[in-house]
Amino acid sequence: MKPDFMNKLSHLNTGGNAAQIVQRFMHHLKFDLGKDQFSASPMDCYLSFAASIRDVLLDKWLITQPKEYVANRKRVYYLSLEYLIGRSLNNAILNLDLQKQSYQALTEMGFDLSLLSELEWDAGLGNGGLGRLAACFLDSLSTLKIASYGYGIRYEYGIFFQHIVNGEQKESPDNWLRNGSIWEIPHAERLFPVYFGGTVRENILDDGTKKPRWEPAEHVMAMAYDYLIPGFQNEYVNTLRLWSAKSSRDFNLSYFNEGDYVQAVANKNHSEMISKVLYPNDNKMQGKELRLKQEYFFVCATIQDILRRFGKKHTDLNDLPNQAAIQMNDTHPSIAVAELMRILVDEKSLKWDSAWDITTKCMAYTNHTILPEALEKWQLSLFQQVLPRHLQIIYEINHRFLSSIRLNSAFDDSAISELSIIEEYPVKSVRMANLAIIGSHSVNGVSALHTELLKHRVFKDFYKIYPQRFNNRTNGITPRRWLMMCNPRLTELITKVIGPAWKNDLLLLNQLNEYRHDGIFLEDLGDVKLQNKQEFCLYYQGIHHHSLNPDSIFDFQTKRIHEYKRQLLNALSIIHLILCIRRGEHITPHSFFFAGKAAPGYYTAKLIIRFICALGSYIEKDKTLSAQLGVFFLPNYRVSLAERIMPAAEISQQISTSGTEASGTGNMKFALNGALTIGTLDGANIEIREAVGEGNFFLFGMTDAEVQALKSGAYHPYDMVQNNPELKEIFEFIASEELNPLSPGLFTPLMNLLLHQGDNYCLIADLPDYLRVNREAAKTYLNKPLWNRMSLANIANMGRFSSDETIKGYAREIWGV
Repeated sequence: MKPDFMNKLSHLNTGGNAAQIVQRFMHHLKFDLGKDQFSASPMDCYLSFAASIRDVLLDKWLITQPKEYVANRKRVYYLSLEYLIGRSLNNAILNLDLQKQSYQALTEMGFDLSLLSELEWDAGLGNGGLGRLAACFLDSLSTLKIASYGYGIRYEYGIFFQHIVNGEQKESPDNWLRNGSIWEIPHAERLFPVYFGGTVRENILDDGTKKPRWEPAEHVMAMAYDYLIPGFQNEYVNTLRLWSAKSSRDFNLSYFNEGDYVQAVANKNHSEMISKVLYPNDNKMQGKELRLKQEYFFVCATIQDILRRFGKKHTDLNDLPNQAAIQMNDTHPSIAVAELMRILVDEKSLKWDSAWDITTKCMAYTNHTILPEALEKWQLSLFQQVLPRHLQIIYEINHRFLSSIRLNSAFDDSAISELSIIEEYPVKSVRMANLAIIGSHSVNGVSALHTELLKHRVFKDFYKIYPQRFNNRTNGITPRRWLMMCNPRLTELITKVIGPAWKNDLLLLNQLNEYRHDGIFLEDLGDVKLQNKQEFCLYYQGIHHHSLNPDSIFDFQTKRIHEYKRQLLNALSIIHLILCIRRGEHITPHSFFFAGKAAPGYYTAKLIIRFICALGSYIEKDKTLSAQLGVFFLPNYRVSLAERIMPAAEISQQISTSGTEASGTGNMKFALNGALTIGTLDGANIEIREAVGEGNFFLFGMTDAEVQALKSGAYHPYDMVQNNPELKEIFEFIASEELNPLSPGLFTPLMNLLLHQGDNYCLIADLPDYLRVNREAAKTYLNKPLWNRMSLANIANMGRFSSDETIKGYAREIWGV
């Protein structure tokens, strides 16, 4: 291109006033979509308006990225299998500071932003807390102007769309890309090959040394799609780069000409399956193979992209750690250790020691759980089949590591076996968490308790070897989406009394503590909560055609359905309330809300959903019960639904067994919006309780030490139930099958899990104290000034849980940026 043309292009900008937004809206509607005022649908109007906002975002991105290229700063590369980014329109409007202009522009054209934004599908790029944390971190990285890229997979169908049919979870594809995504930028030129299978042969070099050569059996292409991540009103935009699988051979004409139309596109369909669905059901070997391929696919493309960017300005690979900090979000991307070694040794011909030094200085690992299923292991036979060269590299890493620790007499054969990357029994497997620890310079937990459990229980021998590697970085949430965007009433009230500076520094919320005895402010705070509840009631009635009682306690448990998260414990306490009402006792009107998805192959989790729905149906049919109680399961939990829930919630149920939840971030979102927590001393609950004050947190249950002591001794849940009249009455009610008269024995497996199969997560042991704390919370609710004061204490002291503060810790202590 001619220099004068390039100069004009660089000075072309979109502008963000209302008139310019209107003009761009009409341009996109007419020239991009080919519609006029007669043919335009509501979706066309959303797409045109979103494109108008995206133009401003693109403009700022195209200013940010060249500046970073010139500055040549060290970049952070965040690798995550999930990014639960939710909807992008309102987030972009807020962070680009376009609220007033957008409102004015849409008013001129006769549109309502709240209605238009409802037409946007949540991006199907994640499932739970792991993906939402990654999205919060990207938001903070941009807000703090830290040069960074997020990397993941562009899932065509997400995890699944959850329907509740006759009380059961049913799954259908989450076709969030049906209309494409106005927010993504495809880069057909940014294409990388990813190889699988085959064999490894040895070449003899001129000097007589042997060099492995991987001869893959198949390959797929990874194509980049970029999503733009704006910082908060700071003109800075980072990139989330997602990889989509594309076949290297779209169409086989010879098969087609022979009439074999299925085989003609078979290669394409097989290759592109990799990026179709998040977390394929891995109960079968085909699902396990696809999952492993997914993890390697995005890691392989990402490492190639990182080295491509590095190679633009650098030739000495020893300088890579000064230019790239690679953060692995949980064990899913841990194959990155072996992949970077493969490229450095096989393709760049570095000596092993030099390559290992570079790799460990670049890599850092965040562990998110101590549960066995999340500490990924791959059967050796499968790993050999999919990634034969990487298995050789892992064997070499393991050999060198074990040789070094055998020099230390502190480790016996049993300890060495646990430290090994290769697990010998019961099935020979590759331990990915061990690979991540050995191949990283930093290993962090995500709450104080979780980190201590990693150091002294899960990875205690690794901690003895690498004490300096282990550190804690408690999770955080972005206040942009989880307060300013989702709760404008509370945002306005806070700004009215302490000014707007807190929007750039959430720690300044502590100024609200000065108002804890201000009766007028506390009353205003209560009014904001009531208005948010009323708004949620209108939303719920519009979707589910059922009215809610806004004067009841709004009590939420919203998270992935899993036994350790103990939704079943909550349900047992609701049965206790049913029995209290049956006895003629008056209770504080109470609405219980549940939301969360169960993995398609997780039978027990899906049965828990049926149990909760059965409770709701049972109560609804009884006028006496439904006058005081309600149980509601909110289907298809997602970011946009959470944005409606958090402002309306009054009680946040964070009731996992102590020592099982790594951190949790839902607990932070609820507390920031003024909900009071009923919780155990687990994950970040401990630190939240410390921050908001013990008197502003409803604590119950055993500590982690007490749980371990109980399990190591003689725990007999059945005897506990028989010896406690309250508990016995609850289980007699379930056994009566009043909840399931048409399906005898339906919930017997749940009773057996608790009474006869060990009660692994100690529900029975914690249930008496849980009943107590629920009574305490309900009684406290009747004292509105006290409740509002406790709510304020939660809001005012949540500043330390901003993801901005978490990212500052990563940047300072781990990434060196």
